[in-house]
Amino acid sequence: MKYSRVYINSMAYELAPEVVSSSELESRLAPLYQKLRIPTGQLAALTGIEQRRWWPKDHRLSDGAIEAAKKSLDETGVNVDDIGAVVYTGVCRDQHEPATACRIAAELGVNKSTAIYDISNACLGVLSGILDIANRIELGQIKAGLVVSCESARHIVDITIDNMLSDQSIQNFSQSLATLTGGSGAIAVLLTDGSLPLKNQRQHKLLGASHLSAPEHHDLCKWGLQEVGLKLHREFMRTNAVPLLKEGVALALDTWKDFLTQQQWSVDSVDKVICHQVGSANQKQVLTALNIPSEKEYPTYQYLGNMGTVSLPVTAALADENGFLQKGDNVSFLGIGSGLNCMMLGLEW
Repeated sequence: MKYSRVYINSMAYELAPEVVSSSELESRLAPLYQKLRIPTGQLAALTGIEQRRWWPKDHRLSDGAIEAAKKSLDETGVNVDDIGAVVYTGVCRDQHEPATACRIAAELGVNKSTAIYDISNACLGVLSGILDIANRIELGQIKAGLVVSCESARHIVDITIDNMLSDQSIQNFSQSLATLTGGSGAIAVLLTDGSLPLKNQRQHKLLGASHLSAPEHHDLCKWGLQEVGLKLHREFMRTNAVPLLKEGVALALDTWKDFLTQQQWSVDSVDKVICHQVGSANQKQVLTALNIPSEKEYPTYQYLGNMGTVSLPVTAALADENGFLQKGDNVSFLGIGSGLNCMMLGLEW
């Protein structure tokens, strides 16, 4: 996929207000830790995550996305009537139907010709949304579009902790550990064709993207419903972390080779990378396999955890705010999601 007329003009975000430390979660798991003789501090030691953020219990997912979208429109000055599509891409949604994007679009006041829909692709949702909007812009169908997402980890972590306390086995502990890394936040990515007047004059040019998949590994990470009684279902999440990391790194390496060939880049010509934020083990193995020096990457997992679809774009926004991403940099977004799917985007910052 190559692009010649697509720009990212804003990545506005909302961070959930409640800070939850790894030690707080471990205190709730004290009976399990005692039984399995697990020393406190293992959650942070194994994942590199010291804390994450959660929304309040009564928070509505679309509210976070709406606030981020309003920020994006405000900082760019783009008229809402110029928005040709609003796409919600979170794993977490307000309901099965209608699309969560509908309430967001209504609150923004888009016109009747605006396309409104949801996209689901695990942790790659925002990147999938970016490419969907980019294709519409490249084809000349729209001048601008919004990709929005909001993720919440509180509910699934609470359920997982209850499950870990009821099933105090080392196998259940290992398959539940990844869930405890979950953080919460919201993002809005505004893309345009470069023709609209902007207040912020930010024009990060989208150059291209590569995507490879390995769907034979679809069973390694699941978040869904399981039957717990007569006509009763409960959410669950489980991750086979070791094979997931192994197969994910292998897929990332294949995608990276394809991406560099398509972009006609070498590893040295990539100035900065922004990765999906999973944890320390994932970061180290991915960067090592792709031969990317750690100083070229900007991590946020230590204090934000894994925010799913929101992690990569929020990390990019923070890297931009803090001067890590500089004008003219060749930047790659590296996304890996359960399924398995891998997607890499190339941008001129």
